[in-house]
Formats: sequence, structure tokens, C-alpha cells
Amino acid sequence: MTPPRARTWGRKGRTPVVRVRGRGSGRVSMASMTCYKPGKRSRLIYAVRKCTGRKDQPKGFGWRDFRDLLVRARIQLGGPIVLVWDNVRIRLTASLRAFFAANTSWLTVFQLPAYAPDLNPTEGVWSLVKRDLGNLAAADLSQITRAVRCKLKTLQYRPQVINGCLSGTGLGLEN
Repeated sequence: MTPPRARTWGRKGRTPVVRVRGRGSGRVSMASMTCYKPGKRSRLIYAVRKCTGRKDQPKGFGWRDFRDLLVRARIQLGGPIVLVWDNVRIRLTASLRAFFAANTSWLTVFQLPAYAPDLNPTEGVWSLVKRDLGNLAAADLSQITRAVRCKLKTLQYRPQVINGCLSGTGLGLEN
């Protein structure tokens, strides 16, 4: 995750410069689900993975990680799940499709169009997380990971913000 540029302030006539030592190796990957049910509190379930750039580490999430996130969501929510997913390539693998087919008793999957971030409420969550990281001058990858986890944890306890991510898509819940 590369942080976006952000504005800051400084004395008149002096451009503020923040020196960051970084080699550019490593990344923080995130996966999340925004969960909605009429009459209930909205939920955010997420997973964060830090990759330091070693060859034996995966760079991001694999199909098993998404499967585990879905199973964890089912346990936390205590009921069936209607999953609306975008068409990211890793989410369309044969192994994940086999998992969907084997669990149709509690899992219903709908695919969003090929590129529709405006219909995905999770994009609103990522926007909120990245917005607060704009001025972070992290010394190492662990500090970025802690900041991401802290922001996601904060969002978990603010269901009105998660509801705002859904209303930002123009979609709504109907009984």
C-alpha cells in the first residue's frame, strides 16, 4: 500500500520536508467485508497481512485467506451470508468457486460488474483508511501495519461510518 500525497503546513517561505528512510520493499495488504442486516448494527470484518518482500512470503491474499475470512464472518455473524463481490481475479479461482459450491447452504454469492468500485461499500472503507495515512511518515513497515490496524479497529466501533459507506454507493437495504 503506497500512501497518497497529502497537504501539510509549514512556515511561510519554507517548504516542509519529511525525510523517510525506506527501501520500498514490503507491503501491507488488506481484505475486508462490510456486513449489513436491517435492524442490526453494521459490522466490519477484516484481515491485514504484512509482506516484508522475502521470496517465501506471498505478496497478498490468496484464495485460502478469502475462504478463511468468509468462515470467520459466518462464525461472528451467526447466520447465512449473501456475499456481493467484485470481480478481482483471485476471487474467481477454481478453488474458491468450489468452496462456494460446497457451501451453498449458508453462502450466496453475487458478482459485481467487472469494474464497479462505485458499487462497492468496502471502497469507502479503504478511502477512509488511506485518507488518515496521508501524512504518516513511517519509519518501517510495522508502523504502517499498526496504523492500518488501528484505523480499521476504530472503524469497527463506528457503525454509522460503515452505514455511510453503503449509502455512498447509492444502494440500500430492503427487507
